[in-house]
Amino acid sequence: MSTSPFPSLEQPGGYREALRLALPLVISTGSFTVMQFVDRIFLTRYSADAIQAALPAGLLAFTLICVFSGVASFVNTFVAQYHGAGDPRGAARATAQALIFALLAWPLMLTLLPVGEWILCHCGHAPGVLHEELIFYRILMLGSVAVPLGAAISGFFTGRGDTRTNMIAVVIGNLANILLDWLLIFGNWGFPRMGIAGAGWATVLSSLLTPALLLAVYFSPRLRHAYDTVRTFRFDAAQMLRLLRFGFPAAMHLWLDVGSFALFLLLTARLDAVSLAASNIAFSINNLAFMPLVGLGIAASILVGQYQGRGQSLIAARAGWTTLKIGWIYMGIIALTFLIFPREYFVLFTGHGGDVKFDEVLPVGRWMLVMMAVWGLADAANVILAGALRGAGDTRFVMLYSFVIMWVVWLGGEALLLLALGGGIRSAWVWLVVYVFILVIGFAWRFRSGRWQRIDLIGRNIPA
Repeated sequence: MSTSPFPSLEQPGGYREALRLALPLVISTGSFTVMQFVDRIFLTRYSADAIQAALPAGLLAFTLICVFSGVASFVNTFVAQYHGAGDPRGAARATAQALIFALLAWPLMLTLLPVGEWILCHCGHAPGVLHEELIFYRILMLGSVAVPLGAAISGFFTGRGDTRTNMIAVVIGNLANILLDWLLIFGNWGFPRMGIAGAGWATVLSSLLTPALLLAVYFSPRLRHAYDTVRTFRFDAAQMLRLLRFGFPAAMHLWLDVGSFALFLLLTARLDAVSLAASNIAFSINNLAFMPLVGLGIAASILVGQYQGRGQSLIAARAGWTTLKIGWIYMGIIALTFLIFPREYFVLFTGHGGDVKFDEVLPVGRWMLVMMAVWGLADAANVILAGALRGAGDTRFVMLYSFVIMWVVWLGGEALLLLALGGGIRSAWVWLVVYVFILVIGFAWRFRSGRWQRIDLIGRNIPA
């Protein structure tokens, strides 16, 4: 069987198959990026405190939620492998456990609300910023059930390769969020002017709309007949344990990733206002590049999972490398825009009556965009190869390696630079670039080694 590094368009694991699966996912994650981008543009025009508060508060909320969301989203890999193995009821049983888990997780997430409040109150942020952070954070935590619920039900559709249905629901939800932002932040069309609280409620309501649409399709007569979605919707202890066994390490990788980034933002929040504003705006711009890469990472996970479910590990490897090459092409184009259009990016977040001044942040921001272009290809490889490894069930390696590199190497170095040596935003970002390149070495080695090909995720060799 050929495993050429240059697969043809038509062969299994080739570019046509990867693109057919990935494009709706890229559109889905891209629309989420546009939603966040518009959110922050709205908040920039509302107040400087709001734009400085939205990113750290939102990221902290997601950090506390993402372990639960990560476990629920791992159903995507189970569904992919059951689908590849030709077991539709197995896919529905796995989905039911993820949905039940998401509902049971809601009260647990609410108990974490005081934890985040304590963290925000002890970060040394300006009083005005802290006030806005607490408002935004509390609203997001109250509606936290939407995140794991959406991850669970979308995993059923994407795992089967039905990324179009998922895309439509996500785009509808994100468009609703943009409309609700415009209505609730500024008080248009007679709605109350709620500021950052309006942004929070818009996020919660639109986040609930997407899983509601997907659940309606999941229990529709067509899928109810093909997958037995109603009768399989019950607690299955064995399937739930398998979800927790493989899903928890995957969730911990997500938590380590998001948590390390949140801690980095909290460390840099102690710097001067111009550096903080430039850094937050640069990361908002970076989301334009990063979130579609998440879509490609999901596509790699699905393809690897489906071919592993069929027992075709060599084609699974080809699919992973093919998706990575697509990611590199995409990221190369985005990196060029960072280098060519820095003014055009930053003008979106400055002026127009806001307190963030263009002439103050652009010199620092232009340098940050250069750094983002430098790390772009390595970051694409990190996202896509980690997704491919998760699709094979190699979640333990991804979790352990991420912990060492993210929390020991990267954050240990950042704490030394910022707290002990008194470094500034430039030194912090240089070390960030070094960390991204170190991280990619391990993921590339692991995927190339092929050790993940021996993992039996759905128990094909275990008697029923």
